[in-house]
Amino acid sequence: MRKKHETFVFFTINDSPKFKTTLKTSVVSQITSAAQLLQPSGQSFVAVNVAFSQSGLSKLGVTDDLKDATFTGGQSADATNLGDPGTVNWVGAFKDRKSMHGVLLVASDTQKSIDAQMQSLRTAFGSSMSILYTLPGRIRSGRYAGHEHFGFLDGIGQPAISGWDISPRRGQQVVTPGIILAGEPGDTVRGRPLWTKDGSFLAFRQLKQLVPEFEAFIDVKAPAVDGLTAHESKDLFAARMVGRWKSGTPVDLAPLRDNPAIGADSNRNNDFTFLHGDNALTFNSDQSRCPFHAHIRKTRPRADLPSPLNAIMRCGIPYGGEVTSGETRAKTSSPDIRLERGLAFVAYQSNLANGFQFLQKAWANNPNFITNKTVAPGFDPIIGANHGGQRFISGWDLKNTSSTTTLQSDFVVSRGGEYFFSPSISALRDVIAA
Repeated sequence: MRKKHETFVFFTINDSPKFKTTLKTSVVSQITSAAQLLQPSGQSFVAVNVAFSQSGLSKLGVTDDLKDATFTGGQSADATNLGDPGTVNWVGAFKDRKSMHGVLLVASDTQKSIDAQMQSLRTAFGSSMSILYTLPGRIRSGRYAGHEHFGFLDGIGQPAISGWDISPRRGQQVVTPGIILAGEPGDTVRGRPLWTKDGSFLAFRQLKQLVPEFEAFIDVKAPAVDGLTAHESKDLFAARMVGRWKSGTPVDLAPLRDNPAIGADSNRNNDFTFLHGDNALTFNSDQSRCPFHAHIRKTRPRADLPSPLNAIMRCGIPYGGEVTSGETRAKTSSPDIRLERGLAFVAYQSNLANGFQFLQKAWANNPNFITNKTVAPGFDPIIGANHGGQRFISGWDLKNTSSTTTLQSDFVVSRGGEYFFSPSISALRDVIAA
């Protein structure tokens, strides 16, 4: 299923017995299975899922230890650990951990279908729950379809799950099912309740993207490159920060100019490791192709550090509208919350400490990762965070790749989130709603 729209509805439970009864008699049958999602459909299709926070499970009387301290503690307690400047920029609903009990995820090819499904769910649950916050997401339209708000093709670096994906594409990371699903082969955690099998921990983050500020930084800071026009140099600078051109083509395969044919080819756009025959002897110093700080290199280091245990399944979607003419002129994002744009980040994994939390804290936010390089790589310039403080990157100037430059502000601002557990349909029916 290729979703065009998805709405996230965060809720609090008012009446646990009534909520559980409704869940069992009216809602479980509407939950979409993984098998259904994998089936191609030419007709309009609505997918429904529900996930619960630690507070939500406790509210429903589920007291089992899921053996994930990050989940148990909640994301508000993890904010500083993730590089946020506390919760000062967070949406109010995410700050109240005790009331944030769960999230309904409803996806479809039309917003009309989502609205109808949500009305049905609200009617079913009635007063047993209250909605705390709703975030509607949708893919960008026209030539921007599939691209996040900074303009880069997104969602092309997903891992393949062995036994599920019959024909992984060249260069696609292949992981055992237990990296994503609890209780499956490859899950490193022991002693979880049996009902958690085939469930997954969901990390949700609302990530505001400061698009005018990002573009202004590129305009001002892009170094001139011999043989390239000023416009081409700017495009290259932005591509090196991400690690891909806007077409999805990796800079590791197209180091000076975009080759959109590679980005459009699913058997080529991930078929690289950062290691080449011509740089094997200088692998720890050569930033002429992909800088060490590049977003896709920091979050999946490939030959730098093969890391199947840290894989996540990303299922996010953009939210908000396009940049307005006023924002373009001002080179600044509007303070009007109605004009906010960004990414509704969703990641599934069987272990939050190995998955999302590790990628954010140990890799994206760590200026010394990737390790064993001759110069400190700096922060991931896209999602790396330093509690709102200054960051730096090296490898930004092709004429002197050992030099560093300062990023005076963040281009992505966390608006908060929560950690949830997404149970299997049988667990929903037999344990959560029992």
